[in-house]
Amino acid sequence: MESQPIDSVTQKEIPNATGVLVLGILSIVFCCCYGIIGIILGVIALILAHKGRNIYLNSPELYTEKSFKNMNAGKICAIVGLSLSVLYLIYVVFMIIFSLNGELLNMIQEITQELNNH
Repeated sequence: MESQPIDSVTQKEIPNATGVLVLGILSIVFCCCYGIIGIILGVIALILAHKGRNIYLNSPELYTEKSFKNMNAGKICAIVGLSLSVLYLIYVVFMIIFSLNGELLNMIQEITQELNNH
């Protein structure tokens, strides 16, 4: 019995390939929501992309090349979104620290002025 090649009609998409692409794009879109939503979506997309890549590499003849390319595009978008989200989160943290630091300095100056007046 000969093994027959699998044609493109019987090939199927990699599980979650479209989901990885959507999550990767959304991680870029939501990177400005204090970075948290973008980080969550980016990490989920990367985990799903890693699982999908392993599935594809185990038996590439079963899955379409288009779904593999979509998954890779989603992975790249997830990396970009994750990077932007982390940078934005760092920016927000520094802004909060500098804001609190300025308020603390003002409070200390007020207290010292009151002590000097008495």
